[in-house]
Amino acid sequence: MSRDIDRRTFLQYSGATAATAASVGLAGCGGNGNGNGNGDGTPSGDDTPSDGADAELRTYDEELPEDPSRVEVLQHANGLANALAPWVYLHQQFSIYGINDDIEWDARPDEDINVKEFSTDRDEITISQGQLLETLDPTGENSTPQYNIVVQAYEPFLYRDREGRPIALIVSDWERTAEQEVRLTIRDDVQFHNGDDMTAEDVAFSINRANNPDVSEVAGNIGDIAEARAEDGDVVLDLDSVTPTIFRNLTVFGRVLQRSWVENEDNDIATEINGTGPYELDEYVNDTRVAFTKFDGYWGEAADPNSVTFTAIPENGPRVDALIAGDSDLVTNVRPSDIPDVEGAEGVGYDDVPSTRNIFLVMNDVAEPFDSQEFRQAMNFAVDVQSIIDSILNEFGNQTSQPTLPGHNGHNPDIDPYPYDPERAEALVEESGHAGIEIELHTPVGRYLRDADVAEAAANQINELENVTCTANRRDFGELVNELLAEQSESPAFFLIGWGNPTLDGDYAMSPWFTEGAFQHFNNEELAELLQQARTIPE
Repeated sequence: MSRDIDRRTFLQYSGATAATAASVGLAGCGGNGNGNGNGDGTPSGDDTPSDGADAELRTYDEELPEDPSRVEVLQHANGLANALAPWVYLHQQFSIYGINDDIEWDARPDEDINVKEFSTDRDEITISQGQLLETLDPTGENSTPQYNIVVQAYEPFLYRDREGRPIALIVSDWERTAEQEVRLTIRDDVQFHNGDDMTAEDVAFSINRANNPDVSEVAGNIGDIAEARAEDGDVVLDLDSVTPTIFRNLTVFGRVLQRSWVENEDNDIATEINGTGPYELDEYVNDTRVAFTKFDGYWGEAADPNSVTFTAIPENGPRVDALIAGDSDLVTNVRPSDIPDVEGAEGVGYDDVPSTRNIFLVMNDVAEPFDSQEFRQAMNFAVDVQSIIDSILNEFGNQTSQPTLPGHNGHNPDIDPYPYDPERAEALVEESGHAGIEIELHTPVGRYLRDADVAEAAANQINELENVTCTANRRDFGELVNELLAEQSESPAFFLIGWGNPTLDGDYAMSPWFTEGAFQHFNNEELAELLQQARTIPE
């Protein structure tokens, strides 16, 4: 694969959004693991705080079983990635929402806002997030804010529970019938908003369209699908490889469309909607609002609110002000510093949850000094991540130890985060042969929760080493992205980024960064072979 990916696609991968970008966390709140590891720290290097003379590398010496499962392979890859240290591992972001007390809803780790999950007596709901969407085409964009809107009207083929496991939706049953073939059983009681019945042919068309890079932004994500076809009322997928994550992918990428409606030139899929979801489009005003009303012909349990409107309020403060003033009923990305205001207001509160987004510092291994494992590990020992989480993120974050987050498929529970040990960091820098080096950390501003503040704190801590000079460089996110998409040799050597993982699978956490492709910034043959091996083993 070439690195010729466009900026928009990168934005989607990098969380564009994070909507969440600003997803963040609250101290001590619920969560699926604190990222501190609870095992014996399989990495075998001596992590005892050093006396300034210990330059011992952290290593990973575990061996794979003779016939490993896919999870075991991914766990091994995560253990190896910890020791190879392609990134400075920072933290798992939290999502924080401000919410009207009249709404009962538990925030989802995958960052979805699905109004049919709300329990409320309110007739009308307004949801405000940092941005709306570029198109109503459900495969025309791959970002959290867009999914939050279109999911009200367009349904994925399968859905996922809060642990990321596939659950029935439009597809009521699914099975792998051969190594490279799967069969999907389709519900027979589903109508589109225009009153027409949904067919297996519509579902097959929708999967093929989602897999078409000419019209779909998720074509590279939905799976290695040769063709989807209708057969005896079911849908059969012929795969070009095992694609072990195919069912997970179908919970995230692609939405059910009506073939005849899409192919009718009188319809505009960018500005109109004809889905199967619990809400149908009422009004779309570009960059202003998207309004839905309840669809009476919905096949599933009816949603509570009769209408829901999405609005965009880019600035964090005004978004919280809108919640407190009653202009919005749910707002995204509440800053920890704004929580006291929310708690002090009448009739509103907040909810938070560890998200599926990982924040880390990429060390481009084609550039000195980051071609040195000793130097890369030194950077991990030099950054006091927990102090950053405590002081900058108000404890809304979980320190990470590896690319795959806790609770995700392939996470290795026996790997501990790097401890803060500046003396060992200095020793490893000396061992690397790069003592006296000057490095620059590039960081986006405002893309993720307190991103620049986090990066500057990390840079300052590295700069406190006696043998490294480090400065942070605040960058426009778009400009930084354009540079990251250049050839690896031309990409920045050291930068902060966030990576969402809607499949909750280790392959999506690692393969884009460690195997050939647009995002690759690290080259290790053993790690790449492990990831390829994981793709050959069905779940």
